[in-house]
Amino acid sequence: MKALLSHQPGGPDTLRVTDLPDPQPGPGQLLVRVRAAAINYPDVLIIEDKYQLKPPRPFAPGGEIAGEVIGLGEGVEGWQQGDRLLAVPGFGGLSELITIPAASAFRLPPERSFIEGAALLLTYATSIHALWDRGRLQAGQTLLVLGAAGGVGLAAVELGKARGVRVIAAVSSEDKAQAAREAGSDDAIVYPRGPFDRDGQKALADQFKAAVGPAGADVIYDPVGGDYAEPALRAIAWEGRYLVVGFPAGIPKLPLNLTLLKSCDVCGVFWGAFAMRDPRANAAHVAELFQLWDGGKISPRVSATFPLDRAGEAIAAMAARQVIGKLVVEIA
Repeated sequence: MKALLSHQPGGPDTLRVTDLPDPQPGPGQLLVRVRAAAINYPDVLIIEDKYQLKPPRPFAPGGEIAGEVIGLGEGVEGWQQGDRLLAVPGFGGLSELITIPAASAFRLPPERSFIEGAALLLTYATSIHALWDRGRLQAGQTLLVLGAAGGVGLAAVELGKARGVRVIAAVSSEDKAQAAREAGSDDAIVYPRGPFDRDGQKALADQFKAAVGPAGADVIYDPVGGDYAEPALRAIAWEGRYLVVGFPAGIPKLPLNLTLLKSCDVCGVFWGAFAMRDPRANAAHVAELFQLWDGGKISPRVSATFPLDRAGEAIAAMAARQVIGKLVVEIA
């Protein structure tokens, strides 16, 4: 089989397509022919050794896949060759074949393409866990979404509207604002690119406050971090929930006196650990996502596709924060 491998820490230019022996499924595993693999921000970090997961090299990035079963390990029940699935293996997806635990796979509905399936699980499962469990989002509340045109951002916008809340999207360009509006946001604001000095942070806080209104945002969904975090926190409502999702703009330092003044919560969101610790709750969320998908409430937006030998370009675009929605690698 062919795989796009990381042999040493570095950027996308260090990745090489390599021929490898076909893997064989072990006990409890499925052998999957990968048809599509989505690119997410962890793919940027994992090849630079900056992610919490550090696989032994060489390894293929690609943490989210859709494909079909071509082999079953000992003890696997409920699956057969030819079944279509989606899964989040964490890494290894940028390859023609992969083995995954059968318990971690979900069936891909027959009416959905492999490209659609590859683009669903990581962003929407992260966002539904963040908003439902960590953010305790309720109908009638106000949700501020930073980075609202990225994969998790658009997922949060759509899920917020499905929950019946007022959604304010915050993005870095007008084309991204239009994408957020198309996803259903009630308003979209364009913020300047950081880094910011103190005056710049105050101006950004004022922009957030004006957008969410005098009562503030009940839930703030932040997959951006950096200099955007403190201004967003200053726009939170009394007893609001600030959701820490990611840090492409850098890891922020928040002044904790703000949490006291607003009596608010700062909540970490680590979907991967949640899914491992509480697989039943995660499966219930995924079932709800399929229902929302069937009802037209959510729809993964794939802005571009790439062949395997150009997957590094997709990772580079993700690193540059140029992506609207999702990028997917099609694997022949």
